[in-house]
Amino acid sequence: MIIIKTEAEINRMHEAGKILAEIHRQIAKLIAPGITTHEIDQFAEKLMKQYGATPEQKGYKGYQFATCASINDVICHGFPKKEKLKDGDIVTIDMVVNLNGWLADSAWSYAVGNVSEEADRLLRVTKESMYKGIEQAVVGNRIGDVSHAIQAYAEAEGFSVVRDFIGHGIGQEMHEDPQVPHYGPPSKGPRIKEGMVFTIEPMLNVGTYQMKIDSDGWTARTRDGKLSAQYEHTIAITANGPIILTEQ
Repeated sequence: MIIIKTEAEINRMHEAGKILAEIHRQIAKLIAPGITTHEIDQFAEKLMKQYGATPEQKGYKGYQFATCASINDVICHGFPKKEKLKDGDIVTIDMVVNLNGWLADSAWSYAVGNVSEEADRLLRVTKESMYKGIEQAVVGNRIGDVSHAIQAYAEAEGFSVVRDFIGHGIGQEMHEDPQVPHYGPPSKGPRIKEGMVFTIEPMLNVGTYQMKIDSDGWTARTRDGKLSAQYEHTIAITANGPIILTEQ
């Protein structure tokens, strides 16, 4: 069941989203060779607490961290680690902020120092594919229009689109309906209506879209070991178009 949000509820989620966006901006200042994703995780959790928010991921199905930190060939759900990031790495930091019971979810991918031309293109195209999807998230379209816009752009640029992880509705629960794939034909799926709130979070790979899960049961990697990147925003559907709740 898709839960339609009121304007007041969307505003509450927007407040959570502003905190999340600010934390990402602060993390962006820290990203450099030598820092660890464990340090970034602790920094993010500390900032959430300063803003009166909590990390929704921590404790979710036993997950122990405030963020997911996915480096190079890790698609998503990577554990923060104490190994130092190296020049040329790429890393995705994904987090869900809970502010007074309302949630916002956003992932940003970062270049560490000087990255390869291939990695730089991957980051740029992944981010742009997310915005291509957001452009289609308007009243009267279908979820498939969002999905198709992402896949068409990403594949035209030579990257593959992960199938195993998708966007989702969000509100007072981290995962609600509708499900939002980042691939598939247009004009399919639920009709997009005013008051819907969901994430758009494409994960693009340099090689195959196929993945494997590490023995920890969480960390998803590209099956061929090639690079992966992700960008994610939480958006709300209004009569005047989508509002990105995880931007200020």
